[in-house]
Amino acid sequence: MKKTLFIFLVLLFAVSCRHVPEQQSQDKVTEIVERGTLLVGTTGDYRPLSFRESDGTYWGFGIELAQEIARELGVEAAFVQTSWPTLTADVLAEPQIFDLAIGGITITDARCEIMLMSEGYLANGKTILCRASDTSLFHSLADIDKPEVRVMVNPGGLNEQFANENLTHATIIIHEKNEEIPALIAEGEADVMITEIAEAPYYVQTDSRLAAPLLNEPFTHSEIGVLMQKGQEDLLQLVNNKIQKMKADGSLRRLHEKYGLIYAY
Repeated sequence: MKKTLFIFLVLLFAVSCRHVPEQQSQDKVTEIVERGTLLVGTTGDYRPLSFRESDGTYWGFGIELAQEIARELGVEAAFVQTSWPTLTADVLAEPQIFDLAIGGITITDARCEIMLMSEGYLANGKTILCRASDTSLFHSLADIDKPEVRVMVNPGGLNEQFANENLTHATIIIHEKNEEIPALIAEGEADVMITEIAEAPYYVQTDSRLAAPLLNEPFTHSEIGVLMQKGQEDLLQLVNNKIQKMKADGSLRRLHEKYGLIYAY
């Protein structure tokens, strides 16, 4: 029942946030094809959606989706590192730093107001990571929102925003590198990480010291999409068509399964 309700809310959100362009542009796709490269902005700190290894290579669910979009255009994908605090500025930069951004980017009304976002390709929602030994302590937000509970988040994104809005009594700790936070929780540097259902399962599976006790009861319900500048409606349409095609032919489901993610379509 909970899963059915979650899927319904995700689909409802997708319809309500879908962008209807006022004026169509047919220039961006041509520019990318002529260049021969799709420039993809990604944070590279969000396993298993987007991660940058020390040698500069990228992997993850979002990385593979970007490569599929590039193949649809008949070009190669090249990845450009961005960050959560600078994501909006980087998308809106002139001249453009990249053509689109991908990898753990939640569709929000605020983003849809000033940028374009594709339809959702991954269900998401806020949840927590904690030490496996502390699983019995956290059953709700109220259990987390206590002065003695140390909550760690990365700066500049929706995790920090959620913590500031919903955890007014807990001790909030800001840590610059999102990918380092799970290990810090496991080592006792903080008690709880605010994260998302798209990210938490990976860390639970790869570190037995960690648990996600509220994984099936996320605090919020949302979707992740592809972000780009307004005026690129032709690219938006191509991306949406590709996502719809992957939903229809089963390849999106298989990609979800490969990375252990919830499929809600």
